[in-house]
Amino acid sequence: MEYISTRNTQKIFSFKDVFLKGLAPDGGLFVPKKIPLYTSQELEKFRNLSYNDLATKIILKFCGDEFNETEVKVLVNDSYKNFRAKDVVVIKKLGKINLLELFHGPTLAFKDIALQVVGNMYEKILEKYNLKVNVVVATSGDTGAAAISAIRERKNMKIFVLHPDNKISEIQRKFMTTVNSSNVFNIALASNFDECQKFVKSMFADKDFSSSIHMSGVNSINWLRIAVQIVYYFFSYFKITEKDEKINFSVPTGNFGNIYAGYIAKMMGLPINKLVIATNSNDILKRTVNTGIYKPLKVEHTVSPSMDIQIASNFERLIFDACSYNSNRMLKLMDNLNSRGEFKLEKEELRKIRESFCSESLSEGETKSVIKEVYKNQGMLIDPHTAVAIGVINKISLEGNTAILATAHPSKFSDVVMKETGIKPNLPENLKNILVKKEKYEKLPKDLKKIQNYILERI
Repeated sequence: MEYISTRNTQKIFSFKDVFLKGLAPDGGLFVPKKIPLYTSQELEKFRNLSYNDLATKIILKFCGDEFNETEVKVLVNDSYKNFRAKDVVVIKKLGKINLLELFHGPTLAFKDIALQVVGNMYEKILEKYNLKVNVVVATSGDTGAAAISAIRERKNMKIFVLHPDNKISEIQRKFMTTVNSSNVFNIALASNFDECQKFVKSMFADKDFSSSIHMSGVNSINWLRIAVQIVYYFFSYFKITEKDEKINFSVPTGNFGNIYAGYIAKMMGLPINKLVIATNSNDILKRTVNTGIYKPLKVEHTVSPSMDIQIASNFERLIFDACSYNSNRMLKLMDNLNSRGEFKLEKEELRKIRESFCSESLSEGETKSVIKEVYKNQGMLIDPHTAVAIGVINKISLEGNTAILATAHPSKFSDVVMKETGIKPNLPENLKNILVKKEKYEKLPKDLKKIQNYILERI
């Protein structure tokens, strides 16, 4: 498969380039030059496949120039062998809606599903080409833990994770900082996720620095993350619907990678009606879908911290599609964002986005109420991000089946869940030791040079 950048359609990249670079050299994001499309008949052949077999088929579409089907199958099986769910994900009924539990991996978050594959693929490619990389990643809570779990103790790799100090849950932090591996480095910054992400992007943009450390990234800007996440949209569709029946997905949304994977699934032929962008009070995506104006505001700290984002990096990929792969238009919009602090979509661009997406937000009070109500009515504990996705569906009217993406185990946010339900959600037995393990991380100031020097001293 051939790939291009959202900011330059003329240069072609291979899957290997896209995977190892993460971010395009021009600052844009990689996308396939052409999205593969399945017919209705082809989709039906997938209906009864196991999760791993389905994942093999779909992932191969995006990396077939680097791996054959057997290699991808082995990689997928290795990635999911320690998940607590036989088919990676679990689907439950919650009243009239379906709950797609994506948190049965090693760090109790949906990001495990993609990042376990990413870790295994890194190992294969680095060994094949005798390469070394240093992964630098920003996290709003769950990405860092999942990335560390996937990369710890692997050869030819080190990982540096930037997280906002005191703005993620204790469990989220401990999943990162209790990992005692020589190739893992945690950095706490007195900032928010957007600023952490900005530092990572600045390091990528510094060509001398990024090339000198062989820098790579595993944030959702890495295309493989998107490709792997496409799979659970297909899998859940086949489990919930009949042939050609349409479905809606409500997705708690921060950096836009998870829901963008759903959009690619739709582009590949999956009969999706609406993708619902569920946001907390950091509602830049809701405002954009409703008004066409993308304008970041101050980040608010909430009980759903993985969504405390005002710069949704993957949204650039959707806009690129909405403006018909016009990289000059993309560059103009990004320039407006940098110079004016906002950009405005044209009517046709906004119309195209609204064909597939709608959006609603939930306040802190509403989020807490949903946690309380779901436990009262269904006897089920849910995390606040999942609560946002459920609460948003209760605010809007959609026809047909709807699936909620449950993105994190409630134990990762035990304080808020216990406060609303009176029940403390417990960690799975094999993970309880992180509560008493010694933490190891470095607190650094919001200074790019000091962060870069910290990394340089440790590679």
